[in-house]
Order: sequence, then structure tokens, then C-alpha cells
Amino acid sequence: MTNILKVKDLTVEFGDEPVLDSVSFELKKGESLAVIGPNGSGKTVLLRTLLNLVPYSGKITWAKSAKIAYVPQKVDLDRKVPMNVKNLLAAKASILGLSEKDVIDVIDRVHLEERIIHTAIGHLSSGQMQRALVAFALLGHPNVILFDEPTASMDMPGEEQTYELIHRLQDDMDVTPIIVSHDLTFVYKYATQVLCLNKQGLCFGEPREVLTPKMLGELYGTPHGLYHHLHEEAHQHEHGT
Repeated sequence: MTNILKVKDLTVEFGDEPVLDSVSFELKKGESLAVIGPNGSGKTVLLRTLLNLVPYSGKITWAKSAKIAYVPQKVDLDRKVPMNVKNLLAAKASILGLSEKDVIDVIDRVHLEERIIHTAIGHLSSGQMQRALVAFALLGHPNVILFDEPTASMDMPGEEQTYELIHRLQDDMDVTPIIVSHDLTFVYKYATQVLCLNKQGLCFGEPREVLTPKMLGELYGTPHGLYHHLHEEAHQHEHGT
């Protein structure tokens, strides 16, 4: 399987302060990458750099076939903005020269109910807003989507629905997702690759191979007992127990 992304010795500095330091990893088409690490470790900066929004040194190589979309953690909107979800999607579709059928398709993909698509954007719950943002990203038919903490401020059912949605996009639409997440259960259950980031890339590989107690302790200062609890919880989710 061919690489859709290869990153080599990626370094980002703000002033003289390194935010990312010689980070390297690669991702194949159809894989899913979870980016984990403590607050301030450079996770969001990594996404912004992959989008070419931040000056950097090193090398970022996207496949020529890559069509990239981005789903932010949140969007701050005035509750008085007179625009509903369908208006927002239709506006982007018009700019891209897409049809109403394209809008309906992405609405169906993310399971936005009729009442939600006619709700003013400023009145959506965090889960509804996230699905609307995913639908917005899907217009244009991307094959790579970058998610910045997509379950922030959600309850557990909302988190599960969001991760299931991302997993469906990967399976049904051959999307390669790159997800910043704090949820290790999600990483074990859904991610094919994980990047452990704390300004430097501390580990990269398959979650069950690289997320050892020693690595999590180095990354988070996580006690071994918590690691085993998370590992067992992920195992139970995987087997439906």
C-alpha cells in the first residue's frame, strides 16, 4: 500500500522555542493515525503544519492524490447568526460547483436529522456541531481528514458516536483520518497507527505494540495501573463485553 503522507525531521519553532522537534512518521492510504500527548505537546501545531499554515523545516510529502480536509475542535459562532446547517452546506456546495445531491449525500453520511439541518448553527449541541463540521469537510470528496480533538466537550455517548462516524468514513469512503485525541480507549479500538508526541515524536507504530507502560509513563507520567485499566477497557470494548 502506498504512502499518502511522509513526514521527515519536521521542526517548528515559535521565536527560539521549539514546538515540534525532528518529528518523523509516515501514513499509508486507508490507515488511521491517532496523535496523542499531553497538553502543550504540539498536537494542534502538527495539524496546522500539515495544512501548510505554519512555517517549518524538514519535509512533508503528501501523495499527489491527497485531497485534504480539516475539522476543527470547535467553531465560535454568534448565536444570532441567521444560518442553519443546510444553508452552510449549500453555500460551500455552491462555491465548489456541487449539486444539491452532494449536500444530501453528506447529510446522510453523518446522520444529520431533518430537525438538525434546519437548526441555527449557534444553537447546535457540541455533538451536532461536530457532525455538521464533518459534513462540511466531506463536501469536495476529500480522502484525508484532519480532526483536532473531535470529542472535546462531549459526553460519553457523543464521543462513541463521533468515533464510530470517523470509523465509518474510513471503511465506507476510503478516508484516511488523522485524529488528535486524549482518549486511549479510542486509540486502541480504532487507530491503526499512533504517534506519541511531546514536542518530539516519542513513539510511532501500531498502538498495541508501542503504547507500553514505559512509553505512557514517559509521555504522560501515567501510573502503570491506569495503563492496564485502559488496556483492559479497550479489550472489553473490542470484544463487546
